[in-house]
Amino acid sequence: MALKAVHVSDVPHFDQVPDNASLAMYANRCSIGAELGWKAFRASKFLVIGHRGSGMNALQSSDRRMKAIKENSILSFNAAAKFPVDFVEFDVQVTRDYCPVIFHDDFILSVDKGTVFEKRVTELSLSEFLNYGPQQDPQTEGNCLLRKTKDGKIVNWNVEIDDRLCTLEEAFHKVESSLGFNIELKFDDHIVYDQSYLTGVLQAILHVVFKNAKERPIIFSSFQPDAALLVRKLQATYPVFFLTNGGNELYHDVRRNSLEEALKVCLEGGLQGIVSEVKGIFRNPGTVKKIRESELSLLTYGTLNNVAEAVYMQHLMGVEGVIVDLVQEITEAMAEMIKPPAKAKAEVTGTTGEEGKEEEGKVKEEEEEEMDRKPQFSERELSFLMKLIPQLIDF
Repeated sequence: MALKAVHVSDVPHFDQVPDNASLAMYANRCSIGAELGWKAFRASKFLVIGHRGSGMNALQSSDRRMKAIKENSILSFNAAAKFPVDFVEFDVQVTRDYCPVIFHDDFILSVDKGTVFEKRVTELSLSEFLNYGPQQDPQTEGNCLLRKTKDGKIVNWNVEIDDRLCTLEEAFHKVESSLGFNIELKFDDHIVYDQSYLTGVLQAILHVVFKNAKERPIIFSSFQPDAALLVRKLQATYPVFFLTNGGNELYHDVRRNSLEEALKVCLEGGLQGIVSEVKGIFRNPGTVKKIRESELSLLTYGTLNNVAEAVYMQHLMGVEGVIVDLVQEITEAMAEMIKPPAKAKAEVTGTTGEEGKEEEGKVKEEEEEEMDRKPQFSERELSFLMKLIPQLIDF
């Protein structure tokens, strides 16, 4: 497939987009496992979402699973699709020539003649970006990729199964079509962006999405409040979630500093949900109820989501889905821990007619009882919580 950059002039300007243009154009679009709409997002099941595909790369980790497949790659997305995940989450930035590419870090690090250098992804052209790492032609060697760890160390980006860097358009064409995309709109935390720049970037991304998504479920999310609010205004087809650290870190922009602020951003801007660092949820469990009562959806991310018991607790609390690194382990654990909804059980029986109506009535009563019933924890679950709470308080 030929790749080409999309120039911002090829996409309608912000003031040319009618309020419901996207909604009218894609009114018949439906999703798998979730209801996507202008006002609300409600998952019909507990969602498991693969982080950067089948899991992020933690290059200094002793766990081989964290270095198995290159993150944010076509191979990683399709590896996750082999398991019962609903979406893969990945990071999208836009190159200098307005092509949306999939890459997490703000900078690409490499080495030339023994000197390490870094280049901002958004300042590279598409061809320059794709020249890093493995190349389409196996006879061609791309620029090596390094990575900077959180403590500032520069390490080789070595994984067991490597893959090429890719564009958003490639992902639509090469990733299993039933797999939903949670597209994180990635921006640098240390830059203050003006609306014209954000508009150009988001228009380039939306151009690729609307051209290629077809029936694939899509969720947009961003830590950048203005980007999240703007993409909500630019389109009416796909839900937009606000990403927050949940108060675990402090930022200059106060909208990013708590779940309460995130809730306010969503309600004032008409966003459909929140994606919170999981520790923020465990430290403020009462916020889950507030979010749900506000008819917003709630997803979480973070290393605790690689612990099956922590994920199950969130299911009981009312969290609608989790972003995880250990895709196989968590999907298998959740299949054992979470019983099918009563409605699914009724559908399996295949009842019809009067008998079916009676069965539907019973199902509705069961579902209402399930919603009202307070969680009952087993000894194993209580033991886990007692071990978990001190860690959360101390961190």
